[in-house]
Amino acid sequence: MTPPTDLLSSIGICVSAAALLAVVGWRLRQPLILAYLLTGVLIGPHGLQWVPHLESIKTVAEIGLILLLFVIGLEIDLKKLASAGAPVLLTGALQVPICIALGLGFFYVIGTRNGPNDYSLVYLAACMSLSSTLVVVKLLYDKFELDTLPGRITLGVLVIQDLWAVGMLAVQPNLTNPDLLPLAFSLLKGALMVVGSLFLSKNVLPFLFRSVAKAPELVLVSGLAWCFFLSGVASYIGLSPEMGALIAGVSLSTFPYNLDVMAKAVSIRDFFVTLFFVALGMQIPIPTWQVVGVALAASVFVMVSRLAVVPILYALGLGHRASLLPAINLAQVSEFSIVIASLGFARQQIPADVVTVVIITFAVTAVLSTYMINASHRVQKAMSGVLKLVGVKDLDVAPTGEEEREERKETVVFLGFFRDASSVLHEFENDGADSDAKDFLRKILVIDFNPTVMRELRRRKISCIYGDVAHADTLRHASIENAELVISSITDDILRGTSNLRMLKNIRASSPKARVVLTTEHIPQALHFYEAGADFVYIPRLQSAPMLARILKQGLSEGFEALREAEIEHLRNRHEVLA
Repeated sequence: MTPPTDLLSSIGICVSAAALLAVVGWRLRQPLILAYLLTGVLIGPHGLQWVPHLESIKTVAEIGLILLLFVIGLEIDLKKLASAGAPVLLTGALQVPICIALGLGFFYVIGTRNGPNDYSLVYLAACMSLSSTLVVVKLLYDKFELDTLPGRITLGVLVIQDLWAVGMLAVQPNLTNPDLLPLAFSLLKGALMVVGSLFLSKNVLPFLFRSVAKAPELVLVSGLAWCFFLSGVASYIGLSPEMGALIAGVSLSTFPYNLDVMAKAVSIRDFFVTLFFVALGMQIPIPTWQVVGVALAASVFVMVSRLAVVPILYALGLGHRASLLPAINLAQVSEFSIVIASLGFARQQIPADVVTVVIITFAVTAVLSTYMINASHRVQKAMSGVLKLVGVKDLDVAPTGEEEREERKETVVFLGFFRDASSVLHEFENDGADSDAKDFLRKILVIDFNPTVMRELRRRKISCIYGDVAHADTLRHASIENAELVISSITDDILRGTSNLRMLKNIRASSPKARVVLTTEHIPQALHFYEAGADFVYIPRLQSAPMLARILKQGLSEGFEALREAEIEHLRNRHEVLA
């Protein structure tokens, strides 16, 4: 029986097979992209040949690639990036060039070379410098670590990597001409296109979007029209249409309609992107042992090369934890790398084996990252121990001598410091007369391992110790045996390496006279904490509910105008440690 070759039959086979394998991958907690690539390998011309001709879905797959880059661009907020601070901006600016330089040396040593119309060395080095936003964001979201300091640094570096990828896409069409002038001209065209699109998005597009804002479907259509318009412009001036789609997304990223366009475009994108990665998998030939060996070596290189961010972050005073965790989070190859490699193959700048190496490396590092990120704190502690053995000091300044133990006067101890603790501290700072507030603040000690928090607390004259509250030794070295009140303001959902119940036992051992306050979001767990001996259990959603109920009743009877203005003024004047 001859396999069907028409478009609808090919799409049906691709989507059905991809859905089946995606369910298996989801159950195994693996990235769905792996399932889509494997689908292409299985049903393509090198596998079961259910879809023997790639051309039948190639155009649809290219649309998926354009939509993928458009949505990636929508997620890049240049305003937020500019305010990200030195750890993100400096690390993001240096990580890609450093990893490319290391990659050029590594792949040259293992035998990869450039040749006539073959830029394998350059492509492998560039592709291995980028990390996967899809893999990292999903795993950090599941771990409730997107909003931690290492999580924010990781996300910032990923966004800057996308900007580096824009430069790679700009250079790509003229890579076959290694002269500096054409490459510089290609970058100039890309820069002019970015500037022109940002100008239009600021001065022209707002009028268009405001005129169609009342019809949500027209907002999406207008956004897609802008995407494909810039894709066409990019292709016309000699750049890749994919770069035009990325620039279109970036230029809309600060729009008030950005989230609406993104939410609607994501569903369309997911369908077309599925076909793109399935079509890409169809192009993968059965790899030779040499290709597999290079891919495995590349996988090791990727994980080791990400340690390049550690000295940068450590030099900025972030300590072992905030320096090592981003390196662990970034230790995989990006789906963007697959896109760049596939475009290079389409332009006949690299052989198919290079695309296969990139894909296999993506698969290996994505799987390993799933386990490494889930165990990142254990991995970080092991690596931190090695750094201490070779003389690289951490930020731990906890007192250990008996003389210092006797001198500690603080009696109110916060174990961990996140937003709830920040808000409580702000109330203490503004409670009563200035002298009374200062007297009470002298009683407070904070134990946490966020160096940014430590610097701000010390600036406010709040005693603090850099340390991991998960360790009983931290409490013992902190000399809190005379504490009157110990507060754990972080829920078990966010704590890593310990729990509130375990900390209760450690507190009782270190500070037998202290009253203990724990935090949870779950009522049954709160009752369990009370049974275990907690003096009070803070449940944010319940303790905050009475105030919200009063506001809702007042707003219903009197309107929200006065409440709204008062709250805006209150928030503008509320300068917390963690705003």
